[in-house]
Amino acid sequence: MHDPEYGHEHAHHTEHSREEALALLKYMADHTRHHADELHDLGHSVGGDAEEKIHEACGFFRQGIEKLDEALRLLKGE
Repeated sequence: MHDPEYGHEHAHHTEHSREEALALLKYMADHTRHHADELHDLGHSVGGDAEEKIHEACGFFRQGIEKLDEALRLLKGE
């Protein structure tokens, strides 16, 4: 499914093989990490109270990424 507001393709599946799940989870963690970095840079460019809120949001992104990384390690049996 294409999300015109964000320009991303979103496919929703209910079943994945273990290999597919690992690949998708790694991709999503890396993709989200990239967006968090972009948002962090954006915060510096806008400054003020907006910068503070954007950087606060980046902290939540990073917490979520840490959880995705933990899930990835669990799926890998680490």
